[in-house]
Amino acid sequence: MNPVIRVAAEEWRYWRRSRLGLAASLVIVSVLLASALATWRQVAIERNQRAELQTTAENIFYDQPARHPHRMVHYGHYVFRTPPPLALIDPGVDEYTGAAVFLEGHRQNSATFSPAYSGPHGGSFVSLSPATVYQVLVPLMLIALGFSALARERERGSDLLLLAAPMSARGLWLGKTLALAAAAALVLLPLLAAVLSATGFALDGIALVLGYGLYLLGWVCLTTSVSARSRSSSNALAVLLSVWLAVCVVLPRIAASGAEVLLPVPSKIEADLAVAKAMRELGDGHNAADPAFEQLRANLLVQHGVDRVEDLPVNIRGVVAEAAEAEQKQVMDGFSEAYAQQEQAQAEAVRWSSFLSPLLAIRGFSTSLAGTDLAHRHRFLVEAEQARYQFVQDLNRIHASDLTYTDDIRRSSDAGAEQRTRVSPDNWRSLAKFRLTPDSLADRLSRGMPFFLLLAVFLALATGLGITARPAGVR
Repeated sequence: MNPVIRVAAEEWRYWRRSRLGLAASLVIVSVLLASALATWRQVAIERNQRAELQTTAENIFYDQPARHPHRMVHYGHYVFRTPPPLALIDPGVDEYTGAAVFLEGHRQNSATFSPAYSGPHGGSFVSLSPATVYQVLVPLMLIALGFSALARERERGSDLLLLAAPMSARGLWLGKTLALAAAAALVLLPLLAAVLSATGFALDGIALVLGYGLYLLGWVCLTTSVSARSRSSSNALAVLLSVWLAVCVVLPRIAASGAEVLLPVPSKIEADLAVAKAMRELGDGHNAADPAFEQLRANLLVQHGVDRVEDLPVNIRGVVAEAAEAEQKQVMDGFSEAYAQQEQAQAEAVRWSSFLSPLLAIRGFSTSLAGTDLAHRHRFLVEAEQARYQFVQDLNRIHASDLTYTDDIRRSSDAGAEQRTRVSPDNWRSLAKFRLTPDSLADRLSRGMPFFLLLAVFLALATGLGITARPAGVR
């Protein structure tokens, strides 16, 4: 038998005798299965609920009786973000950001109904997704299994016997590393099964598993490397636990808090007040006589060769509403884009911290591949706004073309005019339905590749630490 494989086999035998491997594996597998089942169930429920709610919201909107077009602008309707398939593995920011946006005229509403805050869902257990288990707890299991792999041999004095046989110090390290890597590979099997059930053999799912494999292999090499450089098992355990605590707990929190302090994002109240102040400086789209639209009225009169708005072939009130909505959109888009850039700046600051914490790297890679990162949320808001603007302007054009100005200004006092300003429901039943599709594979891979490269650097450094370690048997 190859000496390296023989060392790996003996390490597995030691784990069985000490029951350490069995206990650690049972704990991790139990937590992993519980988190996977909970996340799977919750995401599946939310996916079905959001799909049903989207259909219900559309049906309620489309089934409205004949109404004035501008009434339908204010009536509005909801659009929902359906979780992508790999959200079953890593819910990402979807867990804490809103899942629905209410579309209406003159406003860009925030996303609401966050899964983490709209119901109990098992309390804080909602955040213990399979991704969290693999990112935080599995490295701890690998440390528990491998911290004494080489330091134990030194304490027992068996390192000299091993090195006296046809075994080099590097081969001994490779054998111990191979044993721990095999344990990590076994732990990855549930993730692979979950990914295959969610996406089949799609490239994004396979890439996600490879990313986690690279991350865990980095922890494997780090664990055996520290063990090879330590004089005792207790020293190796202390160092590895300190590294785990810094990488998985302290640095991510410092990175997030630092980004919030150095690159603050205004609160929703502050943002809403700023938008409201800017909107007050625009003309009132409900008032065709507003001085802000004086030039628009003059241009229309000249264009159609008439002297009064009553003689125009279009309803000036609908034209003004359309123009006002376009101006308001420019203002609201400016604020929403600035807000998104501020959020993205915070995310970039945390991203740079991935150089110090491989957990941040795997988290960025995982959410990017799963389509549950901040970029996906921003795209949802952008596409929801496009849908809002499209349906509002379609109704404004109906207002301008299908209603006469005379009936429009008399509809509050004339029952006949009020009836004539109601348009057929067919006008909004033909409006486009909103469906958010996952980001393209190319986009997700592009966003995830820098994090993948950081994971590769982590693995290379951990491997180099082990290969260049002073052999445990050399005193």
